[in-house]
Amino acid sequence: MAKDPMQQLPIKLRAGRKTDVRAQFAALCWRLRDGNVEICLVTTRNSGRWILPKGWPIHKQTPADSAAIEAYEEAGIRGDAIDRCLGAYSYVKPLKSGEAPIIVMVYPVRVRKELRKWPERGQRKRKWFSPKKAAKKLQEPALQQIVASFKPQTILH
Repeated sequence: MAKDPMQQLPIKLRAGRKTDVRAQFAALCWRLRDGNVEICLVTTRNSGRWILPKGWPIHKQTPADSAAIEAYEEAGIRGDAIDRCLGAYSYVKPLKSGEAPIIVMVYPVRVRKELRKWPERGQRKRKWFSPKKAAKKLQEPALQQIVASFKPQTILH
């Protein structure tokens, strides 16, 4: 079977300094409910603001698969990640040793199952919104645009 030339390869990690620009992968978890698109947001552990599930690259996983793992850990979502970056945004993450600039790449995850129990259930809330309402709940303007303009037909073949 021929490999898709656009398919992403697993990432091999090497150590870097904490002040280097770092990458994270976010999951735009979506489903269709009564013909309407819904987006899942979760709260942060500390401030309780709404975000997409996201996390650091995972050794030997593609960016999309890393995003799907975060969707499970943070939102209790099992789904199919698609190897197509919807866009990127940046933010500054507070660390014990200061701050780190982060670039986040967003990957769509079509929800297959919403679990009742998941690893970070006691630390976060999970809620479904229309793309427009979800975008208004988010802080980063570039992420708001990615979420507000999301249309499943652009990623489904």
